[in-house]
Amino acid sequence: MVDKLTYRQSGVDTRRAAALVGDIRSQVARTQQARKLWGAFGLFAACYDLSDYKEPVMVTGCDGVGTKLELLLENDLLEIAGKDLVAMSVNDILTTGGDPLLFLDYIGIAALDEAKINRLITGMCDYLEACGCILAGGETAEMPGIVPEDVIELSGFCIGCAEKPDLIDPTTVAVGDCLVGYASDSIHANGWSLVRRVLKEFPGEVSEDELHAWLQPTRLYHDVVAGLKNGGVRPKAMAHITGGGLPENLERLFRGMGADLEIPKWNLPGIEKLYRHVDAEDRFHTFNMGIGWVAIVAESDVDAALAAGPGGVLIGRMVPEEGVRVRVKGE
Repeated sequence: MVDKLTYRQSGVDTRRAAALVGDIRSQVARTQQARKLWGAFGLFAACYDLSDYKEPVMVTGCDGVGTKLELLLENDLLEIAGKDLVAMSVNDILTTGGDPLLFLDYIGIAALDEAKINRLITGMCDYLEACGCILAGGETAEMPGIVPEDVIELSGFCIGCAEKPDLIDPTTVAVGDCLVGYASDSIHANGWSLVRRVLKEFPGEVSEDELHAWLQPTRLYHDVVAGLKNGGVRPKAMAHITGGGLPENLERLFRGMGADLEIPKWNLPGIEKLYRHVDAEDRFHTFNMGIGWVAIVAESDVDAALAAGPGGVLIGRMVPEEGVRVRVKGE
């Protein structure tokens, strides 16, 4: 008689997956210091009590790590991948004036690897704990034959909330308003398809130390947002500088006007080696160029905005001419 097949023999171990959920409870507990779920972690869906809000407006976002993930896996930087995953969605929530409340992850993997998954979740929870957002749940999908053995798929989803009167309103942006930029910590999680091509076509030019500097995690800008609020500044708009760089990410905020920007030279180690092989204009539309966050404020609020977080610098003003024009100081 032929033995019957099991799910485990096909490459999926549901018992190990269930045990993993229990193993990460201590990690999840770290993210429930400032806020707590309504009910237990590990149910079929997560609940959060919004009764502390008077006029709650839900805010949602989702993102991934992009092709940067390939190099993070190759260099065994799984914790950074977890941080990137959180920052890419949480920062987008913050642009609205909303509080990031709940985060969920999706991990697709060929076969369950508890060590790798725990390292990813450690990175996520480091950032979630820092910004007071709860790891509310997620999905770890074992997909043998679909996901290659040396690949991990990652997606992140964030749910936030804001009081209706506190929502940022970009329609209030006017000619003469000032743009304050805040430094990025690295290339962040955008533009890596171009970076990877440069690394492939010009091997050996970039040192290991320089590459690791480029691979540092996307910065969380919750400190800047809190600093603006504590300093009495109500931004007219805020932008997370991701794919499309400063021009595309800022242009979506206003119509019928534009901005002339002058940004500091990007002092990221080895960045000139990347510039050497990249179109001079296209770099502004691909990378954050050292500015990962921008707040548009009234001129009277500039000093307070500059003090709202590390790396703050006045980079330009709103002008009547449409479009965003960017130059590097000294070039």
